[in-house]
Amino acid sequence: MGILSGNPKDEPMHYGEVFGVWKFSSMAKLGLSSLQAFQYHAGDKELKDVIKDMIDQIKLEIKECDELLTSNSIAPAPGYPERPEAKLEEIPVGARLTDPEIAAAIAAENVAALMLCSQNIGLCIREDIAALFVKYHTAKVAIGAKILRLTKEKGWLVPPPLQIRRPEPVHA
Repeated sequence: MGILSGNPKDEPMHYGEVFGVWKFSSMAKLGLSSLQAFQYHAGDKELKDVIKDMIDQIKLEIKECDELLTSNSIAPAPGYPERPEAKLEEIPVGARLTDPEIAAAIAAENVAALMLCSQNIGLCIREDIAALFVKYHTAKVAIGAKILRLTKEKGWLVPPPLQIRRPEPVHA
């Protein structure tokens, strides 16, 4: 029986897994801080609901990643302090982020997290860690679909140039 056969939780993490989990937790903590600010700037109820879903998901990810690191004697990345609550009306107009800006920012943040999940899945040799990132990836795909649907419905989506007229096919 080799060192990498048996219960994956008893196997050591390799350096790539350690860094991948640590980096994901670090990025999640930064994302949480951003999302907390965005929730105070957002005015649209549906946008606020998506942000709340993202906050709930990211808190779970931070908890699970930090527990994994700690159980393997690795210090997790430090977090950021909780943001104090703010009312939208109290934020000066010139400093306030608009709902379309927030929607674009959370979409970009979600895409970055999706790519980090995929990268971590690909480098894992421990099945439990790969499965953890598959779970996160799946949750982020679902959240991404909500963001896309919301931005289309609200008219906030800025599409790239669209191919409206297609070239005629050449028949040889």
